[in-house]
Amino acid sequence: MAKAKKVYICSTCGSNYAKMMGKCFSCGEFNTIQEEVVLKPKAAMMNLNDIDGVVTPVTSVDAIELKRLKAPGIEFNRVLGGGIVPGSVILLGGEPGIGKSTLLLQSALRMNKTVLYVSGEESLNQIKMRADRIGITNEDCLLLNETCVENILKQMKVVKPAFVIIDSIQTMYSKYLDSTPGTISQIRESSSLLIQYAKQNEVPIILVGHITKDGQLAGPKLLEHMVDTVLQFEGETQNSYRILRTLKNRFGSSLELGIYEMTNEGMREIDNPSEILINQRSENLSGVAVVASLEGNRTLLIETQALVSAAVYGNPQRNTNGYDIKRLNMLLAVLEKRCGYKLSAQDVFVNIAGGLKINDPATDLGVAAAIVSSFENLALGNKMVFAGEIGLSGEIRGINRADQRIKEAEKLGFKDFVISDQLDINKSLYKIKIHQVGNVNQFFSLVLG
Repeated sequence: MAKAKKVYICSTCGSNYAKMMGKCFSCGEFNTIQEEVVLKPKAAMMNLNDIDGVVTPVTSVDAIELKRLKAPGIEFNRVLGGGIVPGSVILLGGEPGIGKSTLLLQSALRMNKTVLYVSGEESLNQIKMRADRIGITNEDCLLLNETCVENILKQMKVVKPAFVIIDSIQTMYSKYLDSTPGTISQIRESSSLLIQYAKQNEVPIILVGHITKDGQLAGPKLLEHMVDTVLQFEGETQNSYRILRTLKNRFGSSLELGIYEMTNEGMREIDNPSEILINQRSENLSGVAVVASLEGNRTLLIETQALVSAAVYGNPQRNTNGYDIKRLNMLLAVLEKRCGYKLSAQDVFVNIAGGLKINDPATDLGVAAAIVSSFENLALGNKMVFAGEIGLSGEIRGINRADQRIKEAEKLGFKDFVISDQLDINKSLYKIKIHQVGNVNQFFSLVLG
């Protein structure tokens, strides 16, 4: 007979403790240990003779090419690395109301295979209302309103779907555990059973996950290690544009992203995101620069905005939206030391238009140009694109895949492209005018005269 026992589990790493602790000694996090009541089965002795396994040299293993299941739409396939791998488990997280359920239901309705959509949060009537709003009908899209994971697995064995969506994993529970749904032990047990079914039957499963107020996926951190792919669906609720970002992918790049627009008929894919990320203005304004950034395998032309004003209070402010604050402080120090711009007594605000978060070092040149443009109150040309990394000595370093960035700027009708002189570029191949500079002083002499 199994006995009930209180355990204390860290929500970050899943470590167990005999009593409540303020700090987890495994991962070093504070206030992450939670109390749970679980059934502890009677311990059994392990028989080493029952363990089977075959040791195989790596050269003897046959390499099998993965046949991916094509998801509807270009963006979803791009983020997953070319399609859905059979037997893979995907975790999709995002804030409430961002459109996770709409995106997945829309994908399920557009697939030409049997899809089982399991909802633990909405009734079948609510799902039907959303499907009617999307305007797509598909008899192969099967709905199930259930939260017991054992009952779900039983239905999956009967229906034999080619694709399964679980919305959401926090509402699932195993009837063999006494803890309530959403606790660490329930999430871990439910996920383990679903992952086991996916691997054994080669059926891909998407798990929808809630996020905490800190923007992290709710539940144990172990869940992100158990799944094959982790996707983040983000965006401002006041803004209609949404970004699907890859945080982890065992079968592809983890740097890809897809861009959608929320409409009354569901999610609309944005084929050319550079057109929506750049403000089509007719007048030149100071503090605005366009940078060519790489996000995975695609090039995005992004508008960077900067505002520099005299500090009213004692300490100057340094605020960023979508840009690393530490990198901004480094750029300000280089501009003051190497170019003589007195920015230490100025408030500096940097914003990346469109709600994007960029980490590409090649955006340094555009951010620095926007800052100096606002400081001098001189407008940059609205047909000029920047791409280059700025070093601490003021040199402009080369960047990777420069030809791809130049072609994207040329395609969108820009006239000038500023880049490092460390790159060997055949300018005759492009119609756009390419300017190569070696340091920040040459750069500002070029763009500001």
